[in-house]
Amino acid sequence: MDLSIGLILIQDGVTNAAIYALLALALVLVFTVTRVIFVPVGEFVSFGALTLAAFEAGKVPGTVSLLVVLGIAGAIGRLWTERANLSARMLGGIALETVVVPALIAALVTWLAPHKPPQIVQVLLALLVVAPMGVYLYESVFRPIAEASVLVLLIVAVALHLALVGLALIFFGAEGSRTTALSEASFTLGQLFITGQSLAVLGVTLVLILALYVFFDRTLIGKALRATAVNRVGARLVGISPAFSGRIAFALAGIIGALGGILVSPLTTIYYDTGFIIGLKGFVAAIIGGLVSYPLAAGAAILVGVIESFASFWASELKEVIVFMIIVPILLVRSYGTQVLEDEE
Repeated sequence: MDLSIGLILIQDGVTNAAIYALLALALVLVFTVTRVIFVPVGEFVSFGALTLAAFEAGKVPGTVSLLVVLGIAGAIGRLWTERANLSARMLGGIALETVVVPALIAALVTWLAPHKPPQIVQVLLALLVVAPMGVYLYESVFRPIAEASVLVLLIVAVALHLALVGLALIFFGAEGSRTTALSEASFTLGQLFITGQSLAVLGVTLVLILALYVFFDRTLIGKALRATAVNRVGARLVGISPAFSGRIAFALAGIIGALGGILVSPLTTIYYDTGFIIGLKGFVAAIIGGLVSYPLAAGAAILVGVIESFASFWASELKEVIVFMIIVPILLVRSYGTQVLEDEE
């Protein structure tokens, strides 16, 4: 392996790491706020990518119907959890958020999709269809069992992942899809060939990370999320609703997951179950960060991406094994330095 090949592998690793970093941030965000290990984040990657591919083909994707169904399920879940405090104003707000908005999105997509609008419009439509599913899944699945143990929440998350994978197979079939690159530009820098899509992935990732930093550090809602992540009971005592924080966390996770799928789909063929593997690599980065540290998770994502890239060159058939083996020594080191408490979750 010479210098040029090494540079190419590093470029590929860093580009993939940007996607893993986004998913790791989403996983850390959801876990710290709600204690849910959001296994289905990978399905948002697949849904985002394949929904965009359907728009490029001039078709209305099955995720539009799923959005409407999840909206109705979210309405039922929210009515159940807030049944003791319902009012006419609250009923109107729930109906608007969970029934009217999905119906309007479905109508807009059904009208625009056959006309094959410009790429930026297709990207926005894909985000508009997929991102709200995070909130509706929280309202219908996780919020009613918010006080359950971490193990129960994990089991429910795994069951939800399996259900969404099956729905993805029904909606998109077993054949994979690859979308048009966001940028067709390319240039050389010494011995390194750089594509516009790689720069687009890195640029969008950096902008999103910066936006999240500003959101958490400068906005009232962001500070409320941080407070909930640090101490749920204390946040509730000062008037911060854990349910509201959970909705925001799942909304951000939905946006990040869908955007990750849109960014990665021009680089590799996406199948109905591809998002799970991508999400697992983001989970590896989140585990290295202890599921609590955003900077560590982002840095670990770079490590995961570079190791995967070099492993694919030296031992392509074992690259997945090598990547997932990274967490074994990390967990061993953490286990020796952690004091075990009785009944600790």
